[in-house]
Amino acid sequence: MGEYADQGSSVYPGDDFADATDPGSAPPQQEISPAVVEPQPEPETSQPAEPAARKRKSPSFVDPAKERQTDLPEPTPIMGHGPAVVLAVCNQKGGVGKTTSTINLGAALAEFGRRVLLVDFDPQGALSVGLGVAPHDLDSTIYNLLVDPRANAQEVVMRTSTKGLDLLPSNIDLSAAEIQLVNEVAREQTLERVLRPLLPQYDYILVDCQPSLGLLTVNALTAASGVLIPLECEYFSLRGVALLVDTVEKVRDRLNPDLELEGILATMYDARTIHARDVFSRIVEAFGDKVFQTVINRTVRFPETTVAGQPITTWAPTSAAAESYRNLAREILAHNKPE
Repeated sequence: MGEYADQGSSVYPGDDFADATDPGSAPPQQEISPAVVEPQPEPETSQPAEPAARKRKSPSFVDPAKERQTDLPEPTPIMGHGPAVVLAVCNQKGGVGKTTSTINLGAALAEFGRRVLLVDFDPQGALSVGLGVAPHDLDSTIYNLLVDPRANAQEVVMRTSTKGLDLLPSNIDLSAAEIQLVNEVAREQTLERVLRPLLPQYDYILVDCQPSLGLLTVNALTAASGVLIPLECEYFSLRGVALLVDTVEKVRDRLNPDLELEGILATMYDARTIHARDVFSRIVEAFGDKVFQTVINRTVRFPETTVAGQPITTWAPTSAAAESYRNLAREILAHNKPE
């Protein structure tokens, strides 16, 4: 014990740093001048500095859709009705706005004094639902007209809440028609036979096709004089349109020499995204003047109209989406102006 004490060891930590001969002889610590620790004054500014991200301005861009827009002529009044121009609204890709475009284009044409018949040619019956009809409660639909030559089309046509707009409804029964028509003679002309007695009563007949290129869609293309292709401004939609155009050409060569591409309608367009602008530019590059100058922008209004069972032209008549479909109607009426 005394051995350790003679060496000046201590049990208190830190004592080995003190002077062993004279613990009190350590020089007093130098006082730090307050000027050393006083923070330096910041340069005076009139406003607090903004983060670097805020200083950068959002890049400007050119909207290729807006660059193509021109003033459209107002439709002229008509003295009488018929015979109808039949347009097939089709795209084998689902979810591109076929049904929405069929309903709202038809309602816009009706606003301009045209009598319009909408044909629900999809077994899902989405067009019927979009006009407030419960398809599963129907006893007679377009299915009956396809499979029974004795059925009367006048008894199946339904009036809608929109003046001048009628409906040939559909439900899941239509899915059986494709199988039943396989062994029929001239099975591709069945819809044309159904619509023939209705042509004198209407100015336009719009056929909402199912998302496939099966027999029902071929029937619609055979009965139509023009095909309108809604095309979502998305890369995969752009890839699939080539197959549809090829089908249209085959139907024109083999079944309906009068069939023409009425136009391609860009839907779900958002000019804020580079992707949408790039896809739209590619569509115009590939199809030129066949692309409508009217584009349908993304909006939350369309799901609301489905729940309401009304076209957007009556549900939200002053909205930008309603005006877009009116512009589309102006383009189609200008294209199909009688000689």
